Amino acid sequence: MLEQGWKDLLHLTAAAATFKDLSNDVIRHDSKWWDWYSLEAPESNEFPQGYHDLDPFECVCLVKCFRPDRVQHCVTQFVMAKIGEGYVQPPVLNFNHVLKMSGPRTPVVFILSPGADPAYSIFELAEVEGMAPPKLKYVSLGQGQGPIAASLLETGAARGLWVLLQNCHLLPKWLKTLEKILEKLDEKPHKDFRLWLTTDPTDAFPLGILQQSFKVVTEPPNGLKLNLRSTWSKITDDAMATCPNEAFQPVIYVLAFLHAVVQERRKFGKLGWNVPYDFNESDFRICFALLENYLTKQIENGDEDKPWNTLRYLVGEVHYGGRVTDFYDRRILNTYMQEYFGDFLFDSMQKFYFYKDAKVEYGTPNMNSTRDEYASFIESLPLLTGPEVFGLHSNAEIDYLNNSSTSLLANLIELQPRTVAGGGGATREETVGLVAADIISKIPKPFDMPRLRKIMPLPSPTQVVLLQELDHWNKLLTTMSGALKTLLRALKGEVGMSAMLEDLGTALFNGVLPSSWIKLTPQTEKTLGVWMDNYLRRQDQYSAWADAGIDPKVMWLSGLHIPATYLAAVVQTTCRAKKWALDKSTLMTKVTTMTSTDDIASSPEFGCYLIGLFLHGASWDITTSKLTKQLPKTLLEPLPILQVVPVERHRLKLQGMLPTPVYVTAQRRNAMGVGLVFEANLDSQNHNSHWVLQGVALTLE
Repeated sequence: MLEQGWKDLLHLTAAAATFKDLSNDVIRHDSKWWDWYSLEAPESNEFPQGYHDLDPFECVCLVKCFRPDRVQHCVTQFVMAKIGEGYVQPPVLNFNHVLKMSGPRTPVVFILSPGADPAYSIFELAEVEGMAPPKLKYVSLGQGQGPIAASLLETGAARGLWVLLQNCHLLPKWLKTLEKILEKLDEKPHKDFRLWLTTDPTDAFPLGILQQSFKVVTEPPNGLKLNLRSTWSKITDDAMATCPNEAFQPVIYVLAFLHAVVQERRKFGKLGWNVPYDFNESDFRICFALLENYLTKQIENGDEDKPWNTLRYLVGEVHYGGRVTDFYDRRILNTYMQEYFGDFLFDSMQKFYFYKDAKVEYGTPNMNSTRDEYASFIESLPLLTGPEVFGLHSNAEIDYLNNSSTSLLANLIELQPRTVAGGGGATREETVGLVAADIISKIPKPFDMPRLRKIMPLPSPTQVVLLQELDHWNKLLTTMSGALKTLLRALKGEVGMSAMLEDLGTALFNGVLPSSWIKLTPQTEKTLGVWMDNYLRRQDQYSAWADAGIDPKVMWLSGLHIPATYLAAVVQTTCRAKKWALDKSTLMTKVTTMTSTDDIASSPEFGCYLIGLFLHGASWDITTSKLTKQLPKTLLEPLPILQVVPVERHRLKLQGMLPTPVYVTAQRRNAMGVGLVFEANLDSQNHNSHWVLQGVALTLE
């Protein structure tokens, strides 16, 4: 059980009479509870020690303590038990029904989700209804497209055309103009006129349009099999017959499988992709035409070899890769291209499988299969797909479910009332006051920066980093102290309660980090209580570093405001001492066998030792000093002390090592590139593609 889980269990024991003996029962009968905890779906099995007659809400509370990854499943059961199964099953989208619900004065607004694009379905519906182009006018909104869209609306309303305005969220300022146009069109539009709008969720969308429209939420098929079936169902026999190359149909199936994989990988959060890309049907259709073109040319030119390198580049780097902005995400996509596209697809001696184990096989049909036989093959695939099929570890699903549960509970906390009814407990204001007073008592005095600058008149690169860090730290201390003291005065009625103080009080009550403090701290996902523990540890490291005037023998990297600057200073110090060119130097890393700072007598002559790094997506075998398979239900584990040694770039040898990104938090890097600290190199016996697809990374928390 996790430490946080045990704390939750103790709170549950104290809070509810049903669980008054729970902590003692777990201690006395730990083996029974361990067996239950180890089950794949413990919430669907009988609870140990006579906890059989729990209501659905009590089940949620108990499962939260032991297996937070299963909370969402418990909440689903709770909703089904209380208000019915219909509230947990999404409806099937029927475009004919959508058309019936629309009208000349009732636009249809499609609210998009990643991977779902209704445009092709609208085109198919228009074909059936006799409204295919030129009776269907469409434009994708963007800069300068507003007047064009307005002209199409006026023409469509007068002549009874269908008008499709895509990506309305990209032109938010023009949407007010659209609302006015629709008010004018409300008089006498043609009876066949229909307006279709697609948009991402956005606050800028006018309420007036939403109120008069029929809203439709589009979602991509959930699951690899359903995604693959959906893609394959849109391919006709005529489309397959356009290419004379016998490899065309198998390669298209591989492309459809890749399309499903890159979309489904998104559900695993940051283990899947650093940035959730909007891969959709247009990517598949463009690559379909591309494969048709190149494989046809191979036959026409009489070439013996298939142009795999060209196809991998155009599919993986240009079309699908054109959406990918993150370097490490691009590495994952290129690995899939290397694993899926090649002559090995047609090796008669060794059949190709996307994934295979004792339970399931994900391969390809026979090369001469028909389109319908491919469709039947897809139907034979399992409905539920494990993360291993995508190259991930089975723990990836636990990580995804944990994040979903955390998000769900955080939203519930935000929704709780801000006033507390009488019941003998502390009021909200009393709770906030106690938390604020407790934090104030732990805030140390700011560092005396003028004195430190006198002590270090000519600071070394790492001492410059220390002074910069302490400037950031003093600013945080001053902000925290001032805000909390003002909040206490506001609670007493001595000063007015501003919006900033209200937000601060809400954050303290909910146990989260206030937004005004987040701007002054390193990126973090920690709750307020855990953050305060780290806060005190940061103060201890800064104090020891400032008092000694030299670098700590082991640097706790998580305790720095900007960790990357310290590592850059370490390289700069070595370059000065050894007369190296700074732009031709870099870092080499080596994982030691030491796990405690007590094992280290002193800091190295060049470089540094780092502690506080955590390994995601793999485990570390301390006996062989290599990456190894992740332990079951262990989502991350602390890495032994890491030694960082500056080296000249041309001397760096990386054979048998995995270049591993080091991120600040488990949220990794966002679309703006924020979050990456540096790149470590970890020894491995497996091919790098194995670890790349598993999303292996290091984090500072």
